[in-house]
Amino acid sequence: MDRTDSNTWFAHLQHLVDPRHKKGQSFEWSYLLALVGAALASGHKTLTTIDAWIHQHGAELVSSLHPAKQRLPSYATIRRVLISIDVAALEDETAQYNQGLDADDPTTGCLVGADGALWRGQAVDGKTVRGASAHGATVHLVSLVRHESGAVLAQSQVENKTNEITAVPELLAGRNLAGTVTTMDALLTQRSQAEQILRQGGHYLMVVKENQGSLYDALDLLFRHPPTLRGESDPLRWREQSVAHGRRETRLLESSVTVNDYVDWPGVGQVLRRTYDSVERKTGQTAHEVTYGITSLSRAQALPQHVAWFWRQHWTIENRVHYVRDETFGEDRGQIHSGRAPEVLAAMRNALLTLLRYQGWTNIAAALRSYGSSPQKALQLIGALAT
Repeated sequence: MDRTDSNTWFAHLQHLVDPRHKKGQSFEWSYLLALVGAALASGHKTLTTIDAWIHQHGAELVSSLHPAKQRLPSYATIRRVLISIDVAALEDETAQYNQGLDADDPTTGCLVGADGALWRGQAVDGKTVRGASAHGATVHLVSLVRHESGAVLAQSQVENKTNEITAVPELLAGRNLAGTVTTMDALLTQRSQAEQILRQGGHYLMVVKENQGSLYDALDLLFRHPPTLRGESDPLRWREQSVAHGRRETRLLESSVTVNDYVDWPGVGQVLRRTYDSVERKTGQTAHEVTYGITSLSRAQALPQHVAWFWRQHWTIENRVHYVRDETFGEDRGQIHSGRAPEVLAAMRNALLTLLRYQGWTNIAAALRSYGSSPQKALQLIGALAT
């Protein structure tokens, strides 16, 4: 097989070193990777359906890819591919590829702040691959995802969920965070994490819960009994309302700077309280939630409406990445658990998802159906065939 355009996903897959012994190389490594990649692009979710798709379209795949041996690999061979790939190298190649696509989009997930500067949001969060975890050791992944677009900029595996705290510093290490706002949930609200983000030139927005007891108590007291400051407006408030999914929703974001000098937290610019209320339009059922937060963005850089936008965009990682991988790609229902195959498939899905978003697809299920209609289209999408 000939090498293809260096900017394609398949070109990055070809950088992966073939781990097989020479005596076991019945098929070209690039040929096997092309088959797996095209099957995933065609919407196939499990090893069984990947193998079935390969054999269903065998003649067309062989004539398109021109392997030295004009035949198809077995189920066992495809399985060995997935369990033998160097995961660290795959994650690195996936990150490089996704970051290359991401660099072509200078506006998505970005917001002009109060100071006129352009800030770009990115979220950090973890995900357990439940299907694989049901059969053995827990497979838990932590990812860095661009707000709004859902481009997965980096991902790594951690041994269990408590280790996200130690995994995230490695995920962000060496990255230029200038001009970014990194959002994260309460588990990752750690002094050392805030210090790292600031040291690398970025800003943070962190949720504060009882795991940071003294900080949480200080914010709770402040917003329940705000001090009266003559001539100053504090806290500032931003309220927005919407109707979605049969609910009328109201969000109130309050920002205060009055305790900045007293809160023992690195680089604090504002402390926050977010109040969420919803009413089910059919049943009248209500919900009420209060959450506290802290950000290094100063009020000169971000007013409550700006902070509220970043807070809400944090859910990109759930809505546009984790949910799609679970429901559309069937990740949580997948039963393959041998070796590090679950992480291999997760990394490949991240690359494919970022590619499809880059191509302009908003409905990923429809995209997979479209590329699943023709092996030629699937191979062209991943770059294994010239377009």
